[in-house]
Amino acid sequence: MSVPDTHAGQPRKAAMAAWIGSALEYYDFFIYGSAAALIFPEVFFDESDPATATLLSLATFGVAYAARPVGALFLGHYGDRVGRKKIMVFTLILMGISTFLIGCLPTRDQVGTLAPVLLVLCRVLQGISAAGEQASANSMTLEHAPPHRRGFFTSFTLSGTQGGQLLATLVFIPIAALPEKQLMSWGWRVPFWMSVAVAVVGYVIRRKLDETPAFEQQAATEGVVKLPLAVLLREHWADVLRVIGGALVASVSTIFTVWALSYATSDSVGMDKSSMLWVGALANLVALGAIPLWATLSDRIGRRPVFLAGAAGSAVTMFLYLWAISTGSYPLTLLLGVVAFGVVYSAANGVWPSFYGEMFSTRVRLSGMAIGTQIGFAVAGFAVTFAAQIAGPDGDDWSAVALFTAALCVPPVVAALSARETAKVPTEQLGERTVGQAAQQAKVTA
Repeated sequence: MSVPDTHAGQPRKAAMAAWIGSALEYYDFFIYGSAAALIFPEVFFDESDPATATLLSLATFGVAYAARPVGALFLGHYGDRVGRKKIMVFTLILMGISTFLIGCLPTRDQVGTLAPVLLVLCRVLQGISAAGEQASANSMTLEHAPPHRRGFFTSFTLSGTQGGQLLATLVFIPIAALPEKQLMSWGWRVPFWMSVAVAVVGYVIRRKLDETPAFEQQAATEGVVKLPLAVLLREHWADVLRVIGGALVASVSTIFTVWALSYATSDSVGMDKSSMLWVGALANLVALGAIPLWATLSDRIGRRPVFLAGAAGSAVTMFLYLWAISTGSYPLTLLLGVVAFGVVYSAANGVWPSFYGEMFSTRVRLSGMAIGTQIGFAVAGFAVTFAAQIAGPDGDDWSAVALFTAALCVPPVVAALSARETAKVPTEQLGERTVGQAAQQAKVTA
């Protein structure tokens, strides 16, 4: 089925807007992760107790994830009422402002306990912004995409997220190499100040994007839903639970990005900060290529098998990655880091935008994706804090953290096994009660 000429070029335009916007927004979001592992324990918390300071710093990383379900309720509601485009613009501006303010915060030495309080407040604003970013961008790309390539086009949101994480890591590599005095006084602030450009560039890019035909048709014919949450919980409650379970796979990302970085550079292992940041950079670089390839494969063989491979495979490869760190071998750590995060995790990460989005109808798609993912992501965000506790007083029990990460990969596997296969379902029939019959008919007529 060909895309109408009136919408020629829109799928690519939507995908690129999602990629660039997500890259810019998640640059902001992930520079916090690097700072929480390497900088904030000394700047915002009590240096006399390094273990507790690290634990509290990692907890502030998770605070944004706790705020995301609240943001999802608000932004999901309005996204299904006023459209995807307005939410995409709003989230970028909010993320840019809150991240810039983090770079301006006074330290603990300057204002005492007020410093971490202000840090948490800014992190909450980051979380609210992130809650609407991926759901609105995924909905936008899915509803603009040709039916047979929804997996490929929606994957641009997640490859953009990885691009933002790569950019954040690359920015922190020279920052982390600064002399200790400069790093702790002004150096760490520079990546946060750069977020001013995020708000400006994001606004210019996204304000020119057309609203999706699916949303416009829904608004013009049946009208928008007054209370999307009520419809969502009445008609799609089982799929919301599946998305929550599936979203726990994001724990692999947070453990890899934050806890493993903190562990590898701790006194018990002693790897160089800049060297470990390069592991994340190279893994994300590989992910940029792997994500669209996995998504394209899902357009051919289905979402479920690709997502399952990523979730189950991550449970194994993350165990190997943390073991490699414990050996102190940098070449082995680099190799397994790229395999675990760049290749295997990308299978689940690249497919979930289409996999989750196709579970819902147009009238509640943004709400369903936002609420389901953000509840699951909230658990993933605090997985870092739990890992720091599980790792023991010395922070070196990597095997316990590996088992904990593997356990968090079980709900995504169960969610995928219980979900419908929707890769071949026509876009206008997604989320309908007859979706199973529609999928079967599509296979017959294909």
